[in-house]
Amino acid sequence: MAERPDELRSLRKCFGQFTTGVAVVTCRDAAGNPWGVTINSLASVSLDPALLLWSLMRNAPSRKAFESCSAFSVHVLEHRQRPLADRFCRPSSDKFAGLEYASNAMGAPVLGGCLARFDCRPHALIDGGDHVILLGEIVTWDSSDGDPLLYYGGGYRELGRAA
Repeated sequence: MAERPDELRSLRKCFGQFTTGVAVVTCRDAAGNPWGVTINSLASVSLDPALLLWSLMRNAPSRKAFESCSAFSVHVLEHRQRPLADRFCRPSSDKFAGLEYASNAMGAPVLGGCLARFDCRPHALIDGGDHVILLGEIVTWDSSDGDPLLYYGGGYRELGRAA
């Protein structure tokens, strides 16, 4: 078990060698306020039933909103949407200020221009150490063509040539 700060940095660097996509997850709290967070921990779980998972730090200000919401949307970002990723990864009292967005049929905020969107109902919360793992039942989804925004080695990346 990594207990010293240098071990944790080393472990984080090791995880950073795995390239991921970048997504923004949105929801509304009980008062109807929109919440959003940038993630790179998205994974498909099952096609039947349609399930996905993502994780959120236990100390994230948005944790209570996501743990108690009735719906959330996962937006897979396109490579030109780095400003959106930056907006939702910074601490802010209102990440939606000045941002154009809509709401889906379940009430979750919906961002435009993304490569893919999954509209979900919460399915389960799982203890994940210093994170909580949120399992979502995918109710509707949509996708478009384009290149994704990637995360590798502690920074954003774009696709290079095909292998």
